[in-house]
Amino acid sequence: MRTEKKKQLRQVRRWRIRKKVAGTSARPRMSVCFTGKNIYVQFIDDDAGRTLAATSTLDKSIPDREKLKANATSAKRVGQAAAEAAKSKGIQAVVFDRGGARYHGKVKALADAAREAGLKF
Repeated sequence: MRTEKKKQLRQVRRWRIRKKVAGTSARPRMSVCFTGKNIYVQFIDDDAGRTLAATSTLDKSIPDREKLKANATSAKRVGQAAAEAAKSKGIQAVVFDRGGARYHGKVKALADAAREAGLKF
């Protein structure tokens, strides 16, 4: 019962954020999703309904990916990899979508690492 309520509240937060945040081809939405085991990042053009680039802790291009988990240190590595993936596709600026999570800890670490790697948001 309690976990169902938490899921509902998180979904409401996601909807509230998505009303205000939309990605375009010039400035796509950087969507972040944290599960219990992995971290996923997508760069989405909402006008066309396409994912332009994506990366995660499961991505084979990240070295030592077997050691990565859904924590702040892994979030830094995924943030850097996400920025590199975006730059390879020609993406310089993004709109950050934290996916209903609070902006601290893992989310903040990922965002700061992406900024340090050159993304603007």
